[in-house]
Amino acid sequence: MQSKALTVEAYLKELDPARAAVVDAVRAVILKNLGKGLEERMSYGMIGYCVPHTVYPAGYHCDPSQPLPYAGLAAQKNAYSLYLMSIYGSQKQREWFIQAWEKTGKKLDMGKSCIRFKSLDQVPLEVVGEAIRRVSAEQHIAEYEKNIKPPAKKSEAKAGKPGRVKAQPGSTKPAKPMANAKATTASAKAASQKAAKASAKKKSGKRSS
Repeated sequence: MQSKALTVEAYLKELDPARAAVVDAVRAVILKNLGKGLEERMSYGMIGYCVPHTVYPAGYHCDPSQPLPYAGLAAQKNAYSLYLMSIYGSQKQREWFIQAWEKTGKKLDMGKSCIRFKSLDQVPLEVVGEAIRRVSAEQHIAEYEKNIKPPAKKSEAKAGKPGRVKAQPGSTKPAKPMANAKATTASAKAASQKAAKASAKKKSGKRSS
C-alpha cells in the first residue's frame, strides 16, 4: 500500500494513531542508529532511508534518478514491513540478522529483504538497531557495487560479431575488424593447394628433361 505523502510527518498523519505509534517506534530506533551519509525521506510510497546523491552520485542502477536504497518502513493493509537492503546484499549480514533475531525467541517472518510483523511486541528493537548500526553508508555502497553487474557492451551483446584488433600504440587510425576465422582458414588452404600444384608441376618438368 503506497502512500502519496510527500513527507514522513504527512505519512504518519495518514495512519490511525495506534498504527502510527508502531511505525514511529521502529522509526525512532532506525534514526538513533542511522550512520553518517544516510538520510530519511519518503521513497516508493513509504518511509525510506537512503544514500543521497550528494554521497553517491550514481544513484540506484534500476533508476539513477533515485538515491541508493538502504532501508524502508511501511504500514501495510494487514501488517507492517521493514526493508533492510543490507541483509539482501550481504550473506554475512543476513546470517547474523537471522541468528540474532531468533536468539530473542521471537518468530521471524522474512523474505529476501522484507521483515513482516503485525505488532510491535513481535519486533526485537535492539536487533533492528544493531542491524542499522552494523552497516555504514560506505559498507553499503561497497556491497552494492560488488553485487550489481555492469551492462554488456553492444559489441559483446551481438552474437557472431567478430572482435576488434586493438590499435597499435601511437596510431591514430581506428581499429579494424578481425578477419572471419573461416575465411582465413579457406584462404590458407587454397594457398597451400596452389603451392602443392606448382611444386608437382616443377618436379614433372625436371623428369621430362
